[in-house]
Amino acid sequence: MSTTSRRAFVTMAASSARILGANDRIRGAAIGLGGRGAYLTANFKELGVEMAAVCDVWEPRRASGLKAASTGARAYDNYRRMLEDKSIDVVVIATPDHWHAQMSIDAVEAGKDVYVEKPMALTIEDAYRMEDAVRRTRRVLQVGSQRRSSEICLEARKIVESGTLGTVRLLNCWWHGRTISQLRQRKLEGHLDWEQWLGPAPKRPFDPIRFFNWLWFWEYGGGYMIGQTVHILDATHMFMNPGHPLAVTALGKNGIPGSEIPETTSISVEYRDYLAVFTVGYKAMRYNPPEMSHELKQLNGSAARLDVGRETLALYDEDPEAVDLKPRIELKKYGAIERSVRAHIRDFLECVRTRRDPRASVEAGRESIVVLAMAGESLRSRRTVGFDPATRSIRKLS
Repeated sequence: MSTTSRRAFVTMAASSARILGANDRIRGAAIGLGGRGAYLTANFKELGVEMAAVCDVWEPRRASGLKAASTGARAYDNYRRMLEDKSIDVVVIATPDHWHAQMSIDAVEAGKDVYVEKPMALTIEDAYRMEDAVRRTRRVLQVGSQRRSSEICLEARKIVESGTLGTVRLLNCWWHGRTISQLRQRKLEGHLDWEQWLGPAPKRPFDPIRFFNWLWFWEYGGGYMIGQTVHILDATHMFMNPGHPLAVTALGKNGIPGSEIPETTSISVEYRDYLAVFTVGYKAMRYNPPEMSHELKQLNGSAARLDVGRETLALYDEDPEAVDLKPRIELKKYGAIERSVRAHIRDFLECVRTRRDPRASVEAGRESIVVLAMAGESLRSRRTVGFDPATRSIRKLS
């Protein structure tokens, strides 16, 4: 599509966006129908959205997406053609990470509201491009950081805002588990549009290793260093509202042959008022899911300590005389993460109708990407890096 014709299409599509009333049925479409995309498609449908279209560049996933979507849904192999459908109100994006930014920008410019999986983007430049596009088009964009809709994290934010913790200077956060020991060796079955899958990434001959293990290559994802850290990082931003980071240092150990990204990493972040350490260890022991002790956000205050798990919370007041410290507040809400996904989708759909900002706004997504992009640069360069908000760029500090 030429620049002139594309601009005309965008202007026409944006101007024709529907204004939804309280009783209007929302029509949705999903791009990227892997495990997460099919899961979100089914959840949007269960919450009353007519999932009228699905799009994937790999034929088997288009077929699985149709099964998850509403009856009569149409399948596309090109998302831009799907965006031309003026009856579609919302677009769910669950592709590999390197496509999140451009698809989101194209969707809002076509007059659609967007629910995009985390991480919102791979680069700081793309994160700001998304923010600029969302605000310019006045569309709603919700990042799929569902902890912002978790009953545990919402309660934790209340505790932090109450001042109970005193002065917080240190956050220790971690996520431990077990991942693959080698990259998957799988034969491709069914038609794949490889060139379209690559999209904004560098052009390469078809490589099934990269296709089936995209998470472990910098051109398409960020491994668990990005994919898991973004969950807990975003939650701490929700609690602390820290502003942009002053410095980031990242280290890693790689135990997956052929992977570009380590499965074991530690990211140290200096904010204006506190330090935070985010550790991801995916060569660790396994945990029983109900215990959920493999994920923790620990806020160390001068008066109290708050431990926020995946589905648990404990507040410990300072007591220098206590030998066996007991929490003053303790919550265990197993199943909270699953419930938070639907709560997050409901928040998005309410914003589609009311036009208010969602809980995980484009600005919140951008704040996380700044830190994570800095971490990636630090890891690759083996140097501490800083951020210049005036130029929206990373700078080396050591």
